[in-house]
Amino acid sequence: MSGSRASAVLVEIAVEGAAGARAAESGGAGRVELASALAVGGTTPSLGAIEETVGATRLEVVVLVRPRPGDFLYSSAEFETMRRDVGHAKAAGARGVALGILRADGSVDEGRTRALADEARPMSVTFHRAFDLTRDPVESLDALLRIGADRVLTSGAAASAFEGQALLAKLVTRAASRIVVMPGAGIEPNNAREIVRKTGAREIHLSASVEEESRMAFRNPRVTMGGRTARDEYAARVTSEERVRAVVAALKSVAGDGAR
Repeated sequence: MSGSRASAVLVEIAVEGAAGARAAESGGAGRVELASALAVGGTTPSLGAIEETVGATRLEVVVLVRPRPGDFLYSSAEFETMRRDVGHAKAAGARGVALGILRADGSVDEGRTRALADEARPMSVTFHRAFDLTRDPVESLDALLRIGADRVLTSGAAASAFEGQALLAKLVTRAASRIVVMPGAGIEPNNAREIVRKTGAREIHLSASVEEESRMAFRNPRVTMGGRTARDEYAARVTSEERVRAVVAALKSVAGDGAR
């Protein structure tokens, strides 16, 4: 029995490819969210990455559908890109998508979000951390209930899930069994248990990543390709099986801890 099944709490790991998915599965995770460019909050992965990841793991693969970094107010062309990406994820065998669209006034764009959710079925639909940039979290949760989203990924509208625990607990209570409220942002082995106990959440989301040094022998210290320094070009964040395993282990007995 895997660690995620032994625990009453499902652990979702954000990964950037097949290797990350394998590490997450080996560590006992229950699901992976596949994205590109996690360093900037994540963008839609390539079709090749989706196909490789789906083929590399038995876990449910949720594909992030986000056409660019930045805000979640999208043009008609960006929305069409998202619609096509949802279809590509479905065709590639993904079992879920994570997406989010807002209006300029900070409310959930119910019409376009519902259109993408309908396009996605029978895949699951997660409304991602665009939720944390909405003007009213309770109003936004009610909008997601009307849309029929399966879960919402949120830090509790704070810099981290640890700091957002009070709102997270309120949202979990309001959601009841109608939608899953999944805390994410800044979750680590040393705080996962407390966050779950105090919020009542039954799923959590984290990257469980560590920095890995490049194997490049030749290095040009004068050039950067997007990193802040030349050193950034020769290091990457990768999923750590050990960190996944540590979080899963920390949550194994949380169901027996009683009320938050």
